[in-house]
Amino acid sequence: MKFLEDPFQTAAVGFALAAVLIGVFLGVSGIGAGEVDWVGMLARWVHFIAGITWIGILYFFNFINAGFLKSLDGPTKNIVIPKLMPTALNYFRHGATVTVLAGIALYGYLYSKGGTGAMALGIGGLLGIIMMGNVHGIIWPNQKKIIAAVTAAAQGTPAPPEMAQWGRTALLASRVNVMLSIPMLFFMGAGSHFK
Repeated sequence: MKFLEDPFQTAAVGFALAAVLIGVFLGVSGIGAGEVDWVGMLARWVHFIAGITWIGILYFFNFINAGFLKSLDGPTKNIVIPKLMPTALNYFRHGATVTVLAGIALYGYLYSKGGTGAMALGIGGLLGIIMMGNVHGIIWPNQKKIIAAVTAAAQGTPAPPEMAQWGRTALLASRVNVMLSIPMLFFMGAGSHFK
């Protein structure tokens, strides 16, 4: 069980397990591999995994991390922020991008096949695109400046006075994304239920 020590190895084993279980399912169910809508299924799977990564980190930032960082003193923040935030923000923004791109591809694919619930999916997708715009246009640029300022502060450079405003701007954009995520998730999930 050494693979459980490394999250990337754990994920790789998860993908291998999924492949085995898909094969077993097809064998037991009697569904031929040629009868499966592989393009739609795999696009939806990528969309789900990336979306869970993105929204999971969004919720972590807003419901756990923001309060935790407020509880730290300055020197501790100077250690925690440069170590935690770059990696977390990379997963966050790349998760947003992959989610939206896979969602657009999936929407186009389903729409071309006459899938139901296209309007509901469109509403959810539009909210997701707005959220991704917040990630790349507001949250990440402000967080990047904060990370650089905190890293410099750890070396003795005084924090710039506008750093608090960068944090507030990023926080408010992130809170808008939390708010938008709730109806977005409803419409994304409900699309196939509207006939």
